Amino acid sequence: MQYQLISLRDVVIFPGITTPLFVGRRQSIAAVEKAVDANMQVVLVSQKAANVDKPTAADVYDVGTLADIVQVLKLPDGTLKLLVEGQRRVRISRFLDKTLTSCEVTYLEDRGDYDKSEEKAVRSMLLKAFSRYLKSQDRQAKEILKLLEDVPTVSHLCDAIAAHSRLVLKKKMDLLGQTDVQERVALLLTLLENEQEIVTLEQSIARRVKSQMDKNQKEYYLNEQAKAIQKELENLDESKTDFGQLKKAIKACKMPKNTEKKCLDELEKLKKMPSMSSEATVLRNYLETMIAYPWSKSSKTNENVAEAKAILEASHYGLEDVKERIIEYIAVQQRTQKPSGSILCLVGPPGVGKTSIGKSIAKAVNREYVRMALGGVRDEAEIRGHRRTYIGAMPGRIVQHISKSKVNNPLFLLDEIDKMGKDHRGDPASAMLEVLDPEQNHTFNDHYMEEDMDLSKVFFIATANSLDIPDALLDRMEVIRIPGYTESEKLNIGKNYLLPRNLSRNGLQSHEMTITDKALSMIVENYTREAGVRKLDRALDKMCRKIVTELTLSDKDKVSVSQNNLADYLGVPKYERDNLNNRESIGRINGLAWTSVGGELLNIEVAVLPGKGKVSLTGKLGEVMQESIQAAMTVVKSHVSSLGVSHTFFQEHDFHIHLPEAATPKDGPSAGTAMTTALLSAVMQIPVSHRIAMTGEITLLGNVLPIGGLKEKLFAAARENIETVFIPQKNHKDLREIADEIKEKLTIVPVGNIDELLSAVFSNKLNKKKKTKNSFTLVDKYRSFNQVLEQKH
Repeated sequence: MQYQLISLRDVVIFPGITTPLFVGRRQSIAAVEKAVDANMQVVLVSQKAANVDKPTAADVYDVGTLADIVQVLKLPDGTLKLLVEGQRRVRISRFLDKTLTSCEVTYLEDRGDYDKSEEKAVRSMLLKAFSRYLKSQDRQAKEILKLLEDVPTVSHLCDAIAAHSRLVLKKKMDLLGQTDVQERVALLLTLLENEQEIVTLEQSIARRVKSQMDKNQKEYYLNEQAKAIQKELENLDESKTDFGQLKKAIKACKMPKNTEKKCLDELEKLKKMPSMSSEATVLRNYLETMIAYPWSKSSKTNENVAEAKAILEASHYGLEDVKERIIEYIAVQQRTQKPSGSILCLVGPPGVGKTSIGKSIAKAVNREYVRMALGGVRDEAEIRGHRRTYIGAMPGRIVQHISKSKVNNPLFLLDEIDKMGKDHRGDPASAMLEVLDPEQNHTFNDHYMEEDMDLSKVFFIATANSLDIPDALLDRMEVIRIPGYTESEKLNIGKNYLLPRNLSRNGLQSHEMTITDKALSMIVENYTREAGVRKLDRALDKMCRKIVTELTLSDKDKVSVSQNNLADYLGVPKYERDNLNNRESIGRINGLAWTSVGGELLNIEVAVLPGKGKVSLTGKLGEVMQESIQAAMTVVKSHVSSLGVSHTFFQEHDFHIHLPEAATPKDGPSAGTAMTTALLSAVMQIPVSHRIAMTGEITLLGNVLPIGGLKEKLFAAARENIETVFIPQKNHKDLREIADEIKEKLTIVPVGNIDELLSAVFSNKLNKKKKTKNSFTLVDKYRSFNQVLEQKH
């Protein structure tokens, strides 16, 4: 039903009660006039705060009373004096206008009434309790009680007692909103008893103060009364006195002055709010979050370079670039006594120790360690937080993690930063710009905190598998590549780090199990071909579990693992040495690829068939790689004429180029030299050794351009037992960063153009294939280069 609505200040109208009202607000007068003209009832609702002149829906309670307007009298000043009689409880369904003068309601019916046998006892109980309450209030109990004797039902009696009481507005509204009669009776009895105890307590305080004061000193009386009230408050439970504790905690945080002032202002607001209101809960959570943040708490960092170096060496083998950079950081910190502006980004394949080295760095520099996984983060609010206007708002994860660390200078590891995404909720990578920019992060602003926070003291380290990171974010970080481990490094890590850890993890003592170096080497080579050591760790863990089971089920005291019985614990080897390495194939060559999980060998196969010059590409090749194949085809056509191959050969034959593992996408220009070599091998029917691999981008003029990921590619070549690797001449300078073990295992040949490459790969075989004078010239041209190459080999 739709009714006119009047919002009341400090008044609650109950059903069955006739009450005079004064109406002075323009919108309320208009509502009364409409109701009188239409001969309709009005809805009377109470405001939550009396000082609001133009209330909104949030400023009034949703439960009110449907009332009859018995009489209307217009006063000289324009206000109206009404006499209203409450009829029934209603709940407001919705407001029909912004001025809150009309609404739709649903009727609230009483339920849970007493039986007739109980009603008399309940009425007596209510009247006695109300009589005691009136006496404590020094009011005329007999006259009021006489008015209540004729009230017909317990429900109406509760409403009448509530209307004649001096309960505060909120408590009266609790009674009005209670539709269960029995619950309403219990609540009313509790409220009356509480009010009586409060009055008794006030009288006790007054008497105690009065006995201590001089009758002629009114000021002294007031002070003593205040002290007595405070003493009683201190005897209450802690939840009633925590405002003082909050204030003390805010002062102790040593926040910036403007932040502290804001928190104290918010605390004053909290004091004025009802303790059970949702707004009070939100505000209290905000203050507790602000207090929990370590505004001025810092841990003392380690500036002993030698000690830090020893800690890093003890926890991780290899990773020299990372260790060197951390030692430099500590040395500079020792000199300047200022936070470093560098943000490190460790980039490498999975399992090489990027995350674990972060924890070791924290120990080396004596900082608290916090880790935040960024994989799959798509919401900007996870970085910056939610604004407090949202339900369930909380600060961003940056602030949360720093609060948990309890210091403002932890080592903060941003794990898998390349796995962040973005959607309609925002771009978290853009939000990270402010976090990781040394010029901005001293004033980082979280949406929930709404205050600037200094992140310049935090030591940020990010990890990633690839550099698939927005350029603006990448520009703010110092990239340190971790390419992977050599075979000897894996053996060292497995023997000295992973094996002791797995023995402890599975409850094995060192004297209960031994493993030979050859068996450990076999695990690395035949069970765990990878850039990192994660599979090696799992293999050792599996082996230890098997040994624990064997020792438990048998009478053995010790198990020895060697090459001969390794398969009993790890099963059949997953990888075997490729016997084809000792053979040669026509139209097949090993390329080298670089992915987010490290370097990989890329097999390229070319078949030449009679046809009409069609080129077929299979193996899920990307657009860049297809263009690279077109360039390689052009280079081959320009070279085979000097080797006696007719130009019509390419119109009379079809070419099928295939890269195995067809389900895996492949792209990039660095397979240009390998494509050219494979095509020429297929055209000339010259076999190429499987012990050769190559990488490099090719141009139409035959120049070999530099490529990226050389370190990872050479690691992969060494892992796959390749003997000779051809690289671009312009990548020769990068060999200084390659481990000596890799350079000793591989014969690395830099080439500047395709002629040098073909000379090294084909010249001895072209002597057997020569058909024309031009072929003699080509072979002679390559001979001097081969002599140099052979000396180098």
